[in-house]
Amino acid sequence: MAVLLAASAVRTCLGDLDATFAALLAGKDGLVPLRYADSRRLNVAFGYHVDDGPTERPRRASRWLTACVRSAVAGAGLRPERERIVAVVGTGLRELRAVERWAVDGQDVATEQLHFADAVRAALPAVAEVYTVSNACSAGGHALALGQDLIEAGAATAVVVGAADTMTESMLSMIGRVSESPTERLAPFDRHRTGVLLGEGAAALVLVAENRCAAPQARILATGLSCDAYHETAPDPAGIRRAMTGALERAGRLPEDVDLVLAHGTGTALNDPVEATALRTILGTPVVAAIKGAIGHTSGASALHSLAVAIRCLRDGVAPPVVGLREPIPEADGLRLVVGQPVRAAARLAQVDAFGFGGVNAVTLLEGVA
Repeated sequence: MAVLLAASAVRTCLGDLDATFAALLAGKDGLVPLRYADSRRLNVAFGYHVDDGPTERPRRASRWLTACVRSAVAGAGLRPERERIVAVVGTGLRELRAVERWAVDGQDVATEQLHFADAVRAALPAVAEVYTVSNACSAGGHALALGQDLIEAGAATAVVVGAADTMTESMLSMIGRVSESPTERLAPFDRHRTGVLLGEGAAALVLVAENRCAAPQARILATGLSCDAYHETAPDPAGIRRAMTGALERAGRLPEDVDLVLAHGTGTALNDPVEATALRTILGTPVVAAIKGAIGHTSGASALHSLAVAIRCLRDGVAPPVVGLREPIPEADGLRLVVGQPVRAAARLAQVDAFGFGGVNAVTLLEGVA
């Protein structure tokens, strides 16, 4: 059973969804010199920071999530006193940065503050339950699938699906060891890509049953999941194919029905060829966009960021260019990647890809509404 997306709110390095989508169409990005960490020691010189000012504040991800939940709940017109609302929050690293930055200095960081129940309840005190799902870089997609399950099972009348992540030194340290010199720009599917860079931000969506929203933003059809544990970091082509075909089967759609793809597109040596090959061999000829070149890899929030952009593409009939892409990789030959300028895309059905370490994959199909 499909569910309706009643409202959404997004925070990226480029601003809210309106500002982010406008910047994407203009081919702009939010790349800045790395803040709050020693770039020389980490071998990471740049990132896609949410601008909170010159001083790092504690629990930044929670603050963004609270703002997004408050906005999405207001937009959906929820009445907490009359319905059962559950929240599911996807994240890659939770509030690990609070431990790195403050606990090491002897300040107390309560265990419950590493999760996002407090952040959600700050915006929605009447929420019945809050679940935090830490599923690597596909966490937002897994949270979305769980939210749909809760609606279908009658366990909630509305589900707030959220996601949030901020940069941590542990993750920065890992990506800084992939290459000898720091990556200067994230370039999805580009022949000369040199690696991933991190972004940060949050998102919140409100899901309701088919008959409970007069003006939905989109219809969420299905999410295909796979967890293959193939390798700690390397993607498994078979696992990614299972997630894609699983979404199609659950949604009752054919591969050629997909008009638009918001790709995972990390700009890494392994992900891009594997994803491009899967898209080329499984689907027909959809338009393929990707947003990490503009906002960075936002970890557990990346699926919902891509989903929000996909919704805007469906509504406006236009797909933004892949920022950083100039010369596509050979594996992308035949794909309709958006290069250089936005393209008109009269799309009805969109696919959103999200893949995580350990083969934790989520592929979502969503449909535009008239």
